[in-house]
Amino acid sequence: MTLFPEMVMGGLNNSIIKRAMEKELISIEAVNIRDYTLDKHKKVDDYPFGGGAGMLMQAQPVYDCYKAVIAKISGKAESDAFTDKTRVLYMSPQGKTFHQAMAKELSEEENLIFLCGHYEGIDQRVLDKIGVEEVSVGDYVLTGGELPAMVMIDTIARLVPGVLNNDASSVDESFSEGMLEYPQYTRPEVWEGERVPEVLLSGHHANIEKWRKEMAYKNTKDKRPDLLKTIM
Repeated sequence: MTLFPEMVMGGLNNSIIKRAMEKELISIEAVNIRDYTLDKHKKVDDYPFGGGAGMLMQAQPVYDCYKAVIAKISGKAESDAFTDKTRVLYMSPQGKTFHQAMAKELSEEENLIFLCGHYEGIDQRVLDKIGVEEVSVGDYVLTGGELPAMVMIDTIARLVPGVLNNDASSVDESFSEGMLEYPQYTRPEVWEGERVPEVLLSGHHANIEKWRKEMAYKNTKDKRPDLLKTIM
């Protein structure tokens, strides 16, 4: 749910995510909140009560858009659709920080709704009425929720079975076991005088696995030692 559907679909309709949609492994639809405003000029925002800078998205178009999306997901009339509880993720710097374990959990949901605010945010009353889960991609403020939603969708989608050509890829990536990934190399064996580590050319799978675990630990210790505290 967004004011900028072209931005969302333009960013997601590429590469792995595009192929996953073509294979019908996932389905992504960007719904324009502006289509649900009752204002003849398609206005969706107004000044905040109590003053302050910027504009605030109004409750009505957001709620009517949500009702239509829920009805479409459930296949029921809007009046009956609310028995179906679909998780609504609201992109907000006040939310809990998005991480790989959360992505894995969300990838197991049948349906997800991403609500993208803009301007100074959204009227709190509709957020409370919908019962959103606030999620942040980091301690900084962006113009709108579209970029965080796209980051989350990309991260979640690649964990859906079949989306990656090699499902083991998602298991071996950084954060999958609480540590960063090991270094990777490809041809040529020698580049600018630097050789690929010999163990990777040995064909000895047990030694390769041992080296990768050691290097993953070293990478994590050197770059993100805070992660080690959560797994030790």
